[in-house]
Amino acid sequence: MQYNEKMLAAKAKLLERFKKQEPRQTDPNQERLPPGQHLTNGFPVLDLGVRPKFNPESWRFKVEGLVEEPFDLGWDEFQALPREKQTSDFHCVTTWSKYDVDWDGVRFVDLAAIVRPTEEANFVIAHGCDDYTTNLPLADCLDEDVILADRLYGQPLPIEHGGPMRLIVPALYAWKSAKFLQKLVFVAEDQPGFWEERGYHDRGDPWQEERRSEERRVGKEC
Repeated sequence: MQYNEKMLAAKAKLLERFKKQEPRQTDPNQERLPPGQHLTNGFPVLDLGVRPKFNPESWRFKVEGLVEEPFDLGWDEFQALPREKQTSDFHCVTTWSKYDVDWDGVRFVDLAAIVRPTEEANFVIAHGCDDYTTNLPLADCLDEDVILADRLYGQPLPIEHGGPMRLIVPALYAWKSAKFLQKLVFVAEDQPGFWEERGYHDRGDPWQEERRSEERRVGKEC
């Protein structure tokens, strides 16, 4: 996979800046904007320079690992799953936030009810069609507003925003909301993904400014 090297270098440089900052504490019950963030009226596009083409005839979405009912769905089958609309705020680790983004799709909790994670499942690894991965605690995925979104503001999700379908985890920084989603794997042990291996935080809570790892992966940065 040929990634955008300029984008990787910019993200690595940004991580170095985060290492020099002390986290600021903000009460999320009193303020809507997490510390260190600024509002944007637009919707910036950040990716790895790879935007897989969408063919509804060949598109597949898999759920596997520590679940009782794994599945492998085509596009029409995914569209037939129970669907919801939700509005949430979107926080990017590069310090911009956007309020009230409208998504349509399949809620993660509804998907979990179908596949039934086993008691051993503690984490979910999201895989994109661009070979991107990111790790999430299962507990975070089970929030009511986590959604597998295929529509944005009522329209099919554009490729630049991760279409045809992406994961949206509003409570965490947006690198956890994997674009071009093609597979979810339920696992027992944590498995750091693309940016986590390059120094980004394992969890990524905007309210705690969990932008960078405190300890690991020296020598693996871009």
